[in-house]
Amino acid sequence: MPVPTATPKPAAPFLPMTRPTIDDETIAGVCEVLRSGWITSGPKVKEFEAKLSAYFGGRPVRAFNSGTCTMEIALRIAGIGPGHEVITTPMSWVATSNVILEVGARPVFVDIDPVTRNIDLSRIEAAITPATRAIMPVDLAGLPVDRDQLYTIAKKHNLRVIEDAAQSFGTTWAGKRIGSFGDFVSFSFHPNKNVTTIEGGCLVLNNEAEAKLAEQYRLQGVVRSGMDGMEVEIVGGKFNLTDVAARVGLGQIAQVDAFTTRRRELARLYFEKFSTLAARSTSLLLPVADFEQSNWHMFQVVLPEEKLAVKRAEIMTQLNAAGIGTGVHYPAIHLFALYRRLGWKAGDFPHAEYFGRNTLTLPLFPTMADSDVTRVVETLVAILQQHLRS
Repeated sequence: MPVPTATPKPAAPFLPMTRPTIDDETIAGVCEVLRSGWITSGPKVKEFEAKLSAYFGGRPVRAFNSGTCTMEIALRIAGIGPGHEVITTPMSWVATSNVILEVGARPVFVDIDPVTRNIDLSRIEAAITPATRAIMPVDLAGLPVDRDQLYTIAKKHNLRVIEDAAQSFGTTWAGKRIGSFGDFVSFSFHPNKNVTTIEGGCLVLNNEAEAKLAEQYRLQGVVRSGMDGMEVEIVGGKFNLTDVAARVGLGQIAQVDAFTTRRRELARLYFEKFSTLAARSTSLLLPVADFEQSNWHMFQVVLPEEKLAVKRAEIMTQLNAAGIGTGVHYPAIHLFALYRRLGWKAGDFPHAEYFGRNTLTLPLFPTMADSDVTRVVETLVAILQQHLRS
């Protein structure tokens, strides 16, 4: 007789680092747009911009096809170009500093605060020179930069602020939504963001004059008048959002508060599980536990490289083999080849370099189950304990 064998347990489904949440109503709405025949920029973009403006307290908002061009356009509206400097952080997606180069200016990096992982505001004034024209901070993982201190510095030195708020839609500061106050505020709607339009972004501006200029930069510098009037006064680009994307965005805005609430619940659970499983024995560094202001765009831990016998890539490989996706956000910008050619080198910004080597982004998105958090924490802790130096 054949020996009976145990039925193998099915492997747990792969858990990605992030996954957009798009409901059936939004999908049906996209189909309506496709059937309408008007699929590029049109009425849905106007409606989306109106909703965004209302969300940000009535400020002018213009939508674009990325959260990168929004920063470039803000720099151009601010008159920043060759010979100018913009202070920013080396701990961000490289787009933050690339747009500064794109307008002909030079990024001036300031190291990060090792607690918040955002730009260290206490170091900014030492980096200001006669060529400095703006500060471009980043709310890493949705944790807000101290807006009071930031704008005090900017006002003192007569600097513009272009907030790279790509990751902070739904984040607040002192009870006010990021984007509802301040100078230029740029958001990304990439699929890995808390609110998505598939690809896209928006720029919150100060007045209608800036908004009109943003529209010119958005589409080849064109200004239309009457039935057939057309003029081009500046060099613009091709940065317009489609109605298809805007319809996705409309569905997202309706759910953003629920998304943020669920993300905060999952973040709290991460802290609870790491504490319960005595993860401190692995010397993991957890993020700031801000459950009032942060939108928890990402949950990032920092690996203790000095105590591990393997590099981050091996930890990620083993998590992937266990069905858990992770990410790297971000390598220190100044160590990319492009920036090394411009004069930066290892050792310039030690905090950013350490975090760039060791930060690990764990899964976090609204449709995750509580049990997914438990699985991630248990698996990560077990892997780390295997690789701790004796």
